[in-house]
Amino acid sequence: MKVWIPHPEGLPLLAPHLPPDVRIEVFIPDAGPPSDPATVRFWVPPFLATAEVTEVLARMPGLRVVQLLTAGSEVWLGRVSEGVVLCHGQGIHTSATAEWVLTAMLGYLRRFPRFARAQSRGLWDYAPTDELAGKRVLIIGAGDIGQAVATRLLPFQVEITMVARRARPGVLPAEQVPQLLPEADVVVLLVPLTDSTRGMADARFLRLMRDGALLVNAARGPVVETAALTEALATGRIGAALDVTDPEPLPADHPLWTMPNVLLTPHVAASVAGMLPRAYRLVAEQLRRHLAGEALANLVGRDY
Repeated sequence: MKVWIPHPEGLPLLAPHLPPDVRIEVFIPDAGPPSDPATVRFWVPPFLATAEVTEVLARMPGLRVVQLLTAGSEVWLGRVSEGVVLCHGQGIHTSATAEWVLTAMLGYLRRFPRFARAQSRGLWDYAPTDELAGKRVLIIGAGDIGQAVATRLLPFQVEITMVARRARPGVLPAEQVPQLLPEADVVVLLVPLTDSTRGMADARFLRLMRDGALLVNAARGPVVETAALTEALATGRIGAALDVTDPEPLPADHPLWTMPNVLLTPHVAASVAGMLPRAYRLVAEQLRRHLAGEALANLVGRDY
């Protein structure tokens, strides 16, 4: 059986777990296929792959499994043939993304971007800051990352409200978001990109946020309407901490880069040193299940 993976570093991480008849090759799209795509059975595409990467699917009639390294699968929906199992990478990025969310909240509220700019100028820019303690945090998206964020917030003396598509114990339904926004000091977006979440944070959503509130987007850029966000931020009424934007990369002349009430990172929440070992532990387990004829984990449904 032939397997394609996107990282040379994945070879030593996988090899000890697989039988000798499994052939692992590194496929980096820009470098071209290492062998005939028609004979690939299990493919692990690159992290954060674009739609262009999916074009090789047309040349892979023997493919049976696509194992993503991202929690989101929006690029692949509707592009994978019947008979091919599509699996997402839930669990790979949970801890790293939760860390980024907390870092973004604390960094923004404690005005670290301002102090970093002052440091670069050799300026002792003393100023009091806000704090996370006592804040009301609304987490929209109660999956594994949302739960991890909530767990990490508990020592900070905050009030946490969680929202998901459907209500369950401790989680409110998405229909209540308009009523919850005016009460939240921090709004965290951790939803997958689907037809129902695209443009979720539109002009009305942003108007409902209370004065001085912080929007944290660690989901996908198109979950937020960029023009509406830029307009809302320009008033200074709310702030934003963004790891994702729409478009991405954000153009160099976009006003979001220079707004004092914006903390912006280049889609790095999940890009940490421990990502590859976690990713290839999942790949190894999925390969073991596939070879044993067992059901795979993290199956992608109709929306994500």
